[in-house]
Amino acid sequence: MDPITLTTDRLRLRNWRPEDADAVYAICQDPAIRRWTTVPDPYTREDAGFFLDRLVPDGWREDKEYGFAVELLEGGPLLAAASLRAQEPGVYEIGFWQAAGARGNGYMTETVRALAHWAFTGLGCTRLVWRAEVGNVASRAVIERTGFTLEGVQRAGLLHHGTVRDCWVASLLPSDFGLPSPLPYLPAQDREALT
Repeated sequence: MDPITLTTDRLRLRNWRPEDADAVYAICQDPAIRRWTTVPDPYTREDAGFFLDRLVPDGWREDKEYGFAVELLEGGPLLAAASLRAQEPGVYEIGFWQAAGARGNGYMTETVRALAHWAFTGLGCTRLVWRAEVGNVASRAVIERTGFTLEGVQRAGLLHHGTVRDCWVASLLPSDFGLPSPLPYLPAQDREALT
C-alpha cells in the first residue's frame, strides 16, 4: 500500500520524510519516550535514519505497519508518531509517542481516533489492540479517552530492552465507533444466551 495522509480538525497525519530525522532524534532523547516505548536506548541519529529510511517504508511496502508523522494542519514542528501494525488477519495494534512539548492538548487522543477510524474503514480491521507496560498511565489515559475497553494484564506480554514485562491490554471494535464490522461478532454474553 502507498502511504496516505489523514486529517482531523487540527492535525495532519502524514508520511515520514527524510527531513524529519533531526526532529525524531531530538524528540526521542526524552527519557519518558525511551522508558515507555520500544525505541532504542540510547537513541542515536543513526536510529532516526534507520527508522525513516528502512522501518517506515518497509512497513508500508510489506503491508505490515503503517507509520505516520503527526503535525498541526497549519504546519509547525513534529508533534508525534503513530502507527498501526498488522498482528493477524483483521487485527492491528496501535502504538504512539508524543513530543513532550505537545502533551496535554488532546493531540494524541485525536490521532488515535483518526487512526482507529481509518483502520476500521480503510483496512478492514475487526479488532484494534493497544498494549503498554503496566505503569504507563499517560498512554492508558489516551486509550481510555478514545473508547478502548481495558481487558486486563498480560503477564510477560511485552519485550522491552531485553526484558519481558507485564502489560495492559485494551481493544477497540468497529461497533465502539458505531461502524459495521467486516465480520459478524458474537459476544460471549450473547453466545451464552443461545445455549
